[in-house]
Amino acid sequence: MKELTKAEEQVMQILWQIRRGFVKDILDKMPDPKPAYNTVSTMVRILEKKGFVGYTAYGKTHEYYPLVDKKDYSHYFLKNFIGSYFGGSFSKLVSFFAKENDMDIHDFEQLMKYVEKDLKDEDSEKPDKPPKEQS
Repeated sequence: MKELTKAEEQVMQILWQIRRGFVKDILDKMPDPKPAYNTVSTMVRILEKKGFVGYTAYGKTHEYYPLVDKKDYSHYFLKNFIGSYFGGSFSKLVSFFAKENDMDIHDFEQLMKYVEKDLKDEDSEKPDKPPKEQS
């Protein structure tokens, strides 16, 4: 998976929100000042080449939809971010976040409970591994 530019990510955020749409639909959801129609169309085609977006053709018109799940991209992006800025250490990230936000111990404990719950939920979503074959 490739990392997206800010502009590409903005388009993907909209597609993840609307699930399916034409360039006009994406453009309508963009904040002002809106880019040109052709600019958004070009970004969508780039996302298609990168494997993030698929489409259904209706003559010369295309309806676009995400091929990459938002959660999957978020995991990929966060893993790369932690690796690049915090040496791959989640503890360093949390420590930085706590210091930058002047968190007290209660807030920090709440954050850790949230992270632990999220990790447990994620583990429960994973399919069970098949039993190993005995030789």
